[in-house]
Amino acid sequence: MDEQDAKKKIDLLKSKIKKLNYDYFVLDKSTVSESVRDSLKRELVELEAEYPNLITPDSPTQRVGSALSGKFKRIKHLTAKKSLADVFSGEEIEEWYGRIKKLTPETIEFICELKLDGLNITVHYEKGLFVRAVTRGNGVEGEDVTHAVKTVEAIPLKLEKEIDLEISGEIFLPKKAFEKINKEQEKTSGKLYANVRNLAAGAIRQLDPKVAASRGLDVDFYEIGKNNIAPSPKSQEEVLKTFKSLGLPTEPHYEHFEKIEDVVKFCEKWETKRNDLPYEIDGIVIKVNFLTQQQQMGKTAKTPRYAVAYKFPAEQVTSQVEDITLQVGRTGAITPVAIMKPVLVAGSVVSRATLHNEDEIAKKDVRIGDTVILQKAGDVIPEVVESLKDMRTGKEKKFKFPANCPVCDEKIERKEQEAAYRCTNIDCPGKRQESFSHFVSKKAFDIDGLGEKVIQQLLAEGLLKDFADIFMLKRSDLLPLELFKEKRVENTLESTEKAKTIPIEKLLFGLGVRLMGETGSYDLAKYFLLHQTKSSQKIERYKKEKDEQTLFEVPEDSPTEEEFSVLDLMETAQAIPLEDLENIDGIGGKAATYVYEWFQDPANKKLLEKLYKVGVVLTTENISTSGKLSGQSFLITGTLNEMTRDQTKDLIKKNGGKVVSTVTKDLDFLIVGESPGSKFKKAKELEIKTITETEFKKMV
Repeated sequence: MDEQDAKKKIDLLKSKIKKLNYDYFVLDKSTVSESVRDSLKRELVELEAEYPNLITPDSPTQRVGSALSGKFKRIKHLTAKKSLADVFSGEEIEEWYGRIKKLTPETIEFICELKLDGLNITVHYEKGLFVRAVTRGNGVEGEDVTHAVKTVEAIPLKLEKEIDLEISGEIFLPKKAFEKINKEQEKTSGKLYANVRNLAAGAIRQLDPKVAASRGLDVDFYEIGKNNIAPSPKSQEEVLKTFKSLGLPTEPHYEHFEKIEDVVKFCEKWETKRNDLPYEIDGIVIKVNFLTQQQQMGKTAKTPRYAVAYKFPAEQVTSQVEDITLQVGRTGAITPVAIMKPVLVAGSVVSRATLHNEDEIAKKDVRIGDTVILQKAGDVIPEVVESLKDMRTGKEKKFKFPANCPVCDEKIERKEQEAAYRCTNIDCPGKRQESFSHFVSKKAFDIDGLGEKVIQQLLAEGLLKDFADIFMLKRSDLLPLELFKEKRVENTLESTEKAKTIPIEKLLFGLGVRLMGETGSYDLAKYFLLHQTKSSQKIERYKKEKDEQTLFEVPEDSPTEEEFSVLDLMETAQAIPLEDLENIDGIGGKAATYVYEWFQDPANKKLLEKLYKVGVVLTTENISTSGKLSGQSFLITGTLNEMTRDQTKDLIKKNGGKVVSTVTKDLDFLIVGESPGSKFKKAKELEIKTITETEFKKMV
């Protein structure tokens, strides 16, 4: 075959593959098997390898490129991307309609589209060629993820017309692809992915495009930005039809309505039918159909007035309780867990649900073998709502709490006025395992490479006696272990070294004092800094002397004097009377007692001394006793685009604000990201002030 014949053959193959992709992804019509499509692609790859000068940017073979190095580039959107206001009921839909009909004398018509649960993306075409893809980001600018989005086969690399076009859509993972990936994870004993949205978003935000290419991602487009289409679409319905004519996939179940009552019925219909779809949806987007009316209605500082997102209530499904097991926590609390037949609920595969305690099991009368109703809303832990007693066969078994710990077989006890049973053995392996897992967790020391199985092995080998031993691990300790290869050893030791420098509030959280969560640890750190007792004069002695009560030498690179050291923390905590701890805002009586007892314990004093000696250094920049947000409380709901939740929390704390975990009437601000959960609804009911991520950043 000469070059001229090769060009003809390549053009034919490209045209045929493009047509098959259009049939499959846009028309949802499969005219040939997947193996035929793959065979045509292979033939094209071979021809292009032989004639590389004939490769064009729109060739299907050019979807997967080389991995990027470094961070993603930030790109400014041509059209600002606004989040939609949420509505949660038919009444709220009608209230929205009541507001917008005052903005125009004309009759309003509506387009209702299914709201896909995935990653929002904006794609750019120039003269009909795919050139760029950008995440939503903060609405003004996002991250350039062209390399990954290009691998999504449903996105045409060349349009039917040579136009310039900016469009937005949702990249998502079909249910079958999600199940297939999790089955593969199961085979390799990998961790199962929690939900389709995180898996899709994670694939797109990988530097290596091969990850996205391997996931089986799909896309539907729904919003038009800057373009030179002529004649231009006059309505949202025309926008969707235009997309289809250009070869761009759209969600096929949208409908056009003239009455708001029919809009409500459409939402209610899909609330019950959503599980019949081959992909996850988390609501309905309701838009005013005519674009001129959309422009008339305009936008608020946060959201467009012409559209809202109807959010489905917490999804409930049924499953069967196959067993009830007991889980031992780091404080010895024993929690019953229902082992379920795996089921997809609210976008996540659920196979375990907490039963909280003995009283909760009795109250709901949950038995092994029962068919139960499960509920999961947003990021809330799955829970058993009720047991369907009329479906019992007589073979179900009541669960009885044992007298002994399921891990160490020592006695368990339940104190008066407490809901939980606790293991009384201070050396219970279950407690130790959970304590170490908590210490290295992301919210504490954030040490990579020390997962549950690794900690189990380190404990079994006698390499970990206390938390400080983590920082004494050596290459020669780890390399002989079954779970460690050369690269993993290197990464783990690097992560361990990096973790030695830690914010004071994260260290306090990592110590695992009973009832001390993130917020309480921050409040305690703030109090300690205000009432500190300096131990700086003792530092040189600690650096030079060998501690006769321990079996290790002080490292030569022990930390020099810090602003507030682990030794300062120890002495400050020990000097504060219990009654003063009880008066700390956000700590409370029981928690104060646990804090007091922990720091008075000689064994814990030795632990803190050892942590200092192995090089743990405290930082205090997150703690502010004054600042722009001083005295104000904040809570976050939904997905933030410009910063992570942890970064936002740190910014609040640095400016003197307080991060809380629940919505109460005392909350000052709720920061609302994309797809907010039930906290947003509760905040509206309590008339709590809600702000966007952008508005929050202006406050600091």
